[in-house]
Order: sequence, then C-alpha cells, then structure tokens
Amino acid sequence: MNRIHTAKVVVIGAGFAGIAAAATLFEAGFQHVQVLEAMGRVGGRVYTMRPFGSDIIELGANWIHGQEGNPLFELEDGRLLQAEDVEQVCALFSRLTTRAFDSELEDRHRCLSLGDYLDNAFAESPLAATEDGLKVFEWCKRCECTDEASSSLYEVSASQISHYEALEGGFFNSLGPGGYQAFIDVLLRKLPAGVIMTNTPVAHIEWALDESGKRSTHPVQIVCEHGQSFEADHVIVTVSLGVLKQRAALMFRPPLPNSKMAAIDKLEIGTVDKIYLCFPERFWPEDCAGIQLVWDNGPEDAAVYTSELEGEAWKETWFKKICGFDTVARHPNVLCGWITGREALHMETLEDVEVGDVCMRLLRSFTGWPVPEVSQVLMSRWGRDPYVRGSYTFVPQGVLAEEHGALAAPLPPEPSSDDRKPLQVLFAGEATHVNFYTTTHGAYLTGIREAQRLINLYT
Repeated sequence: MNRIHTAKVVVIGAGFAGIAAAATLFEAGFQHVQVLEAMGRVGGRVYTMRPFGSDIIELGANWIHGQEGNPLFELEDGRLLQAEDVEQVCALFSRLTTRAFDSELEDRHRCLSLGDYLDNAFAESPLAATEDGLKVFEWCKRCECTDEASSSLYEVSASQISHYEALEGGFFNSLGPGGYQAFIDVLLRKLPAGVIMTNTPVAHIEWALDESGKRSTHPVQIVCEHGQSFEADHVIVTVSLGVLKQRAALMFRPPLPNSKMAAIDKLEIGTVDKIYLCFPERFWPEDCAGIQLVWDNGPEDAAVYTSELEGEAWKETWFKKICGFDTVARHPNVLCGWITGREALHMETLEDVEVGDVCMRLLRSFTGWPVPEVSQVLMSRWGRDPYVRGSYTFVPQGVLAEEHGALAAPLPPEPSSDDRKPLQVLFAGEATHVNFYTTTHGAYLTGIREAQRLINLYT
C-alpha cells in the first residue's frame, strides 16, 4: 500500500493555515488527517459575523482601512483640518515608510526603531514646523500601529520591516457579501465530513516517542484537555504566536529546542481590536468615509510615549489610541473604530456599554454633530481570547526577521541525522512566514508549505 495512504497527520488549529494544510494533504492522497480546533467555530482570527442584520461584518481579519475620503478632526474646537495640509503630511509619511519597507534606509537610521526613524526624517521637512503637521504625523503613526499590530512604532524595528512583502494592488475594507468566510468555505468543501473537531483544546504534544522507550507505533501523541488522545506520525501546529508564548514551555514533551524557544520569545504579537458602533440612523454626510481623530499630545508623540513608559497613567486616556471611525460596507448606520496595543488590551477589560459611551463622547466632541445614542456596540477582544492571545506578529526593535524562519523549522529536520522519523512536529501560521507575516495569505501559504513538506517526504 502507498505509504501516503497510511500516514497519520493531526493538524492543531482550524484557521487559514490549518484548513489549508488539511485540504492540501487530502488533495495529495492522505487519508488519515484530523484537525483539532480549541474554539467552537472554525476560522481562527478570521471571524465573519452578521450581528446587525443579514449583511456581514468582520470582527477579525480584513484589509486595513485607508486614508482617502477620511476627514481629520481636531478635538479642541471641532476643527476640520485642511485636506491639502493633511494630504501633504500623509504623502510624506507614505514615502518615509516606503523607504523602510524597500530597505532604502540610510545607515544612520538602520539601528533605530521605526518610530525614531520616522521622527528624525520628518523633522527635516518644513511640514514639521507647523502644529497641524506634527499632529497629523502623530495620527499617521497611530494608524501605522494598526498595520504593525504594535503598542507603539517605537517598539518596532525600522530595518527589519523590509523583509515584509506587500502584494500588488490597493487595500480594500470590503471582501464582498460573503466576507472572509467565503474563502474559508472554499477550503472546507475540500475536506471530508468529520475531519474538524471543534471545542477540542490540546493540552500537550508528546513527540520523539520512537526513541523514548515507550511502546508506540507512532512517534507523536496529542493529548487534549478533555481527555481525548490521538496518535500520529506528524502534527502540524498552527496556533498563534500568542498561544506559543504562553504555553510552548509546557505544551511540548520533550521541550522544544532552544532555537525554537528563542524565536518564540523574541518575536512579538500585538493586539488590534475593532469597535463597531451601530446607530439608529446615519448622522455623518453621505460623502464621508470616516472620522479620524487628531490630538494635541497624542500617544505616538515621542515625548508622550517616553513619559508614559512607567506607571499606568495612560489607562486614563486609553481612548486616545483610537485612530478614528470608518464607515462599514453595506451598513449605512455603522461605524468601526480601530485601536491597538496596550490600550486595546485595557479596553478589552471594559464593558461594551462603557466603551460605547466613550466613543459617543469622542464623536460629539470632535465633530459637533448631533450624534444619537448608539443602539448596539460590538467589540473584538483578541488579546484576552485564551486560544489566540493577540492579533498578528511584528518584529521588535533589536530582533532579526530571520526568527520567523527559526519558528517555522520542523522537528526533527528532514533528512534527520539519526534514525528518528523526520518531520514529526511542523509549524505553520502567519508568524512562521518571513515575508508575509501578519497576513491571512501568509497563514494560508504556510499551511500549504507544511503540507508540501509531508507530501515530498512520502512521494
């Protein structure tokens, strides 16, 4: 019998990476593949919902909002900033970040954090001589925190983001009427019934059983929290970096090698949350794509960031980290706010109604418009979710992007230097992609990558 037909594979996690891995294995002829998902649903950090009617919203992943058509308001007098001034600062910010992403930084900037590099470069522009220019630039940095999933750009490496590769084309915040779930459904149709077991959190993974002296026909055993256990020749681990940070030290028996644990420790996962506000009626103009908030002394101002490193005073003004509120496709009376980092984690501890009240006060104070009482608030809480522990990965200052590769390395490697069965424990997920970390397509590709390792091993 073909060995591929008898090999047993367990996939941990039914997000994009896990489902892609399973689908690829079945298409190649594997017949014994089981997917274990801790949550009560599939999709992982993709979470398509219909809380406001028949049309979808994305509580998790979707392409990040843009700047076009978003008026910027300053709090102090509800002043709408001049579009021309805003566009000049945003254009310069875009050019400066492009230099970092294209690895075109000057030597003097390569050792800096992304925030310090941007500040130094912006200071050389006449736009930095105006108060409005400085405020808009701080707003740009706040928005970039959403892209980087970081508490602050002062914690992100300026030189290492060049490893990230953006795909061609623009960003969109609408994926069509089916949302991201439509992509998940395409993959799910490739899986036989019963392959995915939800509500099945894994307690620990025993591997290298073929050299441990234990009697076992398979080198891997997965033990679940509710008592089930599964024998396998290979396990593909697709849990988030946040879960690995919390549980990797005790999850694997024997422990992971030092290089793997170092990668888990060095890379960071940040939190990006959404705040959906459903109003009884639309109160913003038809041609308004969103309302962006510009502060005096915003949290991405260098002096403010430094002064708030110690203590918890920042919790009193957590809402300043909200970039703004965007309109939502197919929902004419819904706005979506974006918040990142430690402020997002703090917000997750608050009740929905309290967050809604704060957001209403912000909208009224900044715009002066007659903002009605919000009728429904829906928030993500990715940082507190025990099966996620964050949104997506970033490379912190002082760390090399090559750690993504160390995180992806299978155990034992193939070919193995001894008699152990190779590729017993494999790793997938956005954090394991050197170029497409943070993205759903990165997660998808890593699932295919690890499945292909196994296909190559058997064929």
